[in-house]
Amino acid sequence: MRTLSIVIPVYNEQDSLSLFLEAARPAVGRALALIGADARAEYLFVNDGSGDRTGDILAILARLNPDVRCVTLSRNFGKEAALAAGIDHACGDAVIPIDVDLQDPPEVIVDMVRHWLAGAQVVNARRTDRSTDGWFKRTSASTFYRLLNRLSDYPIPENVGDFRLLDRQAVDVIKQLGEQARFNKGLFSWIGFRVATVDYVRAARGTGTTKWRLGKLWSLAIDGITASTTMPLRIWSYIGGGIACLAFAYAAFLVAHTIITGVDTPGYASIMVAVLGLGGLNLLSLGIIGEYLGRVAREVRQRPLYVVADQSAAPVAPVATPIRDEQEWTDQPMRA
Repeated sequence: MRTLSIVIPVYNEQDSLSLFLEAARPAVGRALALIGADARAEYLFVNDGSGDRTGDILAILARLNPDVRCVTLSRNFGKEAALAAGIDHACGDAVIPIDVDLQDPPEVIVDMVRHWLAGAQVVNARRTDRSTDGWFKRTSASTFYRLLNRLSDYPIPENVGDFRLLDRQAVDVIKQLGEQARFNKGLFSWIGFRVATVDYVRAARGTGTTKWRLGKLWSLAIDGITASTTMPLRIWSYIGGGIACLAFAYAAFLVAHTIITGVDTPGYASIMVAVLGLGGLNLLSLGIIGEYLGRVAREVRQRPLYVVADQSAAPVAPVATPIRDEQEWTDQPMRA
């Protein structure tokens, strides 16, 4: 019996849970039909410390639907850690991370499974149209991935998010990688294996609002660069060497000018510009070194990437298990 694990990290998504299941079940059912008559699916939700009724709704869903499981983290660890928790706890022969907001259409799962059955071990889902995203997000994402691919030691495909299929062999390798400064897109690319790509058009968000603010996106970008390459450190070595060569050349010019003309070259303004400019460059380079050292400090502490507060242990069942009416939990009191 082969199992398909759908991993869904969630944070304050109480309005999206039932809509996601209703949309995903038909597509997953068609994917299971391709795998075989005895194929099974599990929907593994990772509750990343939600403060609304997400946890209560997931608990009832897991109790009423045997193919729904829930892992609850002790606090909000961030999407990268929540996704890692889902991958760690998934038991399927293939694992598909997907967002609950339905911007990534579940119908793409069918094409992913086709490529998997044809021999691909990693199937990327590439967005061909991101018009539903704002101009700033599209521009910043494109700029970031172009810069990252110039610096990185291995290629990271542009317009490919966490939505993809990972074969069990790929999942087992991912589970061995214990980085604290997590950048899953980089890890998924680093492991290699046989890769296929499925193109799709990204839809508008179904419900709720995005939890990705500018600060989180900036932090993710820094984590992505520092986790994928040490090129920024090398660049500053090159800059330092270039500045040193210019300084020696300018010093030789001043000595020669003084010897030839016998007149000292006035240069208070140029000295101040040089001192302030070099001081700024030094602080910037120290900041880059500090980013790497900070991540080294996080790694050597060897703290767990996440802490599980609770998890359901429902058995995996066929995808045909019906969704219970949302009215069954709307009047339930919130747990403390």
